[in-house]
This record gives sequence, C-alpha cells and structure tokens, in this order.
Amino acid sequence: MTPPAPRAAPLRADCIGDSAGGLTFDVAARGNTGAALLVLRRRAGDDSADDTGDTGDTGDTVSLPLAPAAEGRLRAALPSSVSLPEGRWDAYARLSDGEPRRLVPGVTDLRSLAERTPSGLLGHVAVRIPYATRQGNLTVRSWLRAPHAEAVDLSPTHGGLTVRGRVYGTQLVPGADAELRARPGDGAGGAGGAGGDGVRRVEVVADRTEFTFTVPYDGLAPGLWDLWLRPAGPSGPAVRLARLLDDVADKNPVFTFPRTRVRTPHGPVEAGPYYTRDNDVSLAVAPLDA
Repeated sequence: MTPPAPRAAPLRADCIGDSAGGLTFDVAARGNTGAALLVLRRRAGDDSADDTGDTGDTGDTVSLPLAPAAEGRLRAALPSSVSLPEGRWDAYARLSDGEPRRLVPGVTDLRSLAERTPSGLLGHVAVRIPYATRQGNLTVRSWLRAPHAEAVDLSPTHGGLTVRGRVYGTQLVPGADAELRARPGDGAGGAGGAGGDGVRRVEVVADRTEFTFTVPYDGLAPGLWDLWLRPAGPSGPAVRLARLLDDVADKNPVFTFPRTRVRTPHGPVEAGPYYTRDNDVSLAVAPLDA
C-alpha cells in the first residue's frame, strides 16, 4: 500500500499595514521559480466566526502579483486604492507548483493602523486588518464605509453612556442627532420601546467633524439597541456608529464595558454598550428581578 503523500508545509506571510490603509504581504516561498499570486477570497454571508475551508465563498476574488523581494521571499501589495468590499477575505498563495495554498500569519506590524486618521476627502473610509483565525490561518477583515461615524470613546456615566466620535466623508450640521434602533425580534420595539416605533433619538453636540452625545438608560426597554448617527438631522441619512480605526479585527472579546443597573418604566434593568461582530456599537439592556 502506497503511503499518502506528505502534506505541504503551510506558507507563512508577514503583514505590514501603512498609514494610508494599505497592506503589504511577504510570503516565505523558497524554491518558487515561476509566476505567483496572492489570492484573497471573500466569505459568503455572515460567516464571521471562523474560516470553513474552501466552501462558502462568494465567488469574489482579488488576485495580486507576488514578486521576488528577497531570497526565498515574495511580496504583494494591497494599496488603499484597490477596492476590497466589506467582509472577511481568506488569504492564499498560488505558486508556480500548483493550487492555491492557505496562508498562515507570520510577523504582523499594524502599528500605523492604530495611529491612522483618514482625511475623509474620498467620501469613504477603507479599513483592512489581517488576523489569525481559530485554525491559525490568515484572513483579512475589510470595511468600506461611506460616510463613516467613528466611535472614538465610549464612557459609561451614571445611568447612561457618553459617546464621543468623529465623522468622515460627511458634515455635521445644526440639528444633527443620534438614533437608537431596537433590534427586530429582541423585545425592545413596539409600544414598550420607543414611543411605539422602536426608535429613540438623542441630541448631539457637534464641533466641526467631532460629536458627543449621551444615552440615558432609564427610558430603554429590555433588548438590543443599535446606535446610529444622523449628521444632517432627523430628515437626513443615518450612519451606523462603529469603531474601525485601530488594529483590532474583532473587538467584542477584547473590549468589555461595565453594566449599569437602573430602574425604568419596564422594571429594573442592567445596561451597557458592546461591539457587534462587525465592530458596530450597540447597547444590551437586560431585565433584572425586581
């Protein structure tokens, strides 16, 4: 019986982020003598928990040439000018010797992302953060927001939450406000939520591109509430509030916030902010026994 062929060793890629939002990939590929590509494949749907092998991709693929950079190393650049639609992109290398092989992360330097302040002149914010999946593979999380409302700071206060942020690709006008939307199916909407429509509005203090508002918890029904900003006021378009401009791909398990106990017309609750799997900002309001 012929023994199975040994599996090829995983290919390791070092990643460096730049202040413009681009990424450089250096792939260790000693012995490669032909043309090579870095291949990014976007996952289908809301498959954010982890990679699932070669199934479930959307068919969206971005291929970048891998050029020799040093002995045994190939380099590909993903500049900020190359569009990468929002989602999770699994990284592969297609070398001259065969099919695409899944990449694993090597040294990752994302210090420039933590210090990045986009100009907003392009009308959108593009963010790409490489990270290691639970299987140890390399994936790039991409966001493309036009316009964008960045949550710079979330500060729990007595009985509420103060949000400080900045807008990109839009302007704040007098009358700008924030909006809390009850998540459908989570019990916060209807007559018990926000005047019957599952929406509450909060006044915003604006200073050029920066904004501040405070959400009081005592008027919120139990459930999940998503935070939005309306830079042009109640009649203008809404922008989802998120924290994207740093080097953390999945903030939910990394950033946690204290819960506050307050009494509401719906009974005592425990409330606090959290980051969703897309790094958007939401509030969780949980009922307590009286």
